[in-house]
Amino acid sequence: MPTAPVSLFSVAAVLLLSASDGSRILAKYYVPLHSTSGNTAASATPTELNPYPTLALQKSFEKGLHAKTQKPASQPGAGDIILYDNKIVVFKQEGDVAMYVVGGAQENEMLLWHVLLGWRDALNILLKNTTDRRTLLENYDLVTLCLDEILDDGIILETDPVAIASRVSRAPTQEVGGAAGLRNLDLSEQGLLNAWEYGRNQLRERLRQGL
Repeated sequence: MPTAPVSLFSVAAVLLLSASDGSRILAKYYVPLHSTSGNTAASATPTELNPYPTLALQKSFEKGLHAKTQKPASQPGAGDIILYDNKIVVFKQEGDVAMYVVGGAQENEMLLWHVLLGWRDALNILLKNTTDRRTLLENYDLVTLCLDEILDDGIILETDPVAIASRVSRAPTQEVGGAAGLRNLDLSEQGLLNAWEYGRNQLRERLRQGL
């Protein structure tokens, strides 16, 4: 009896929707890169590996998911785990936005939950606990960079929010030199730890490239 191929693929989609009307702020859908069914990503026909190949199908899924998971405004931070459209979905409402991580029906829901919390908490670190719709749109680059640190084509790389936030850094808006620059330096214990972690990762990457 043939056994199913081993795969690290875990996350089918990550969504960031408006909590009020379900409109899309950010959406990333993932398809296993290596499958026995051929190039599913190029087909417009839904398959088991790629159930939402078109924008119309994605928007329909998001609309139905929002209707299924909409929480009252009196429940900030509400979250849950549900089975929707034969997919495990973990979600959490943060103010006027809702965050979703979608996996297959057989996926480990706790693994998906840690992806969601890692993404949310990393954004809270980077945006100083301000994750409303307007702030997320203004810092869209940080939102997507966090996801890139967490996932690679649906494969989970990292879920520790401190590690994620330390790798997602914005270039300084002004020179460090002078009193004004010194005031902008984060000399707290956490800031120094983040700087040390970032430097260690950069050194490791340069050594790897030099080999």
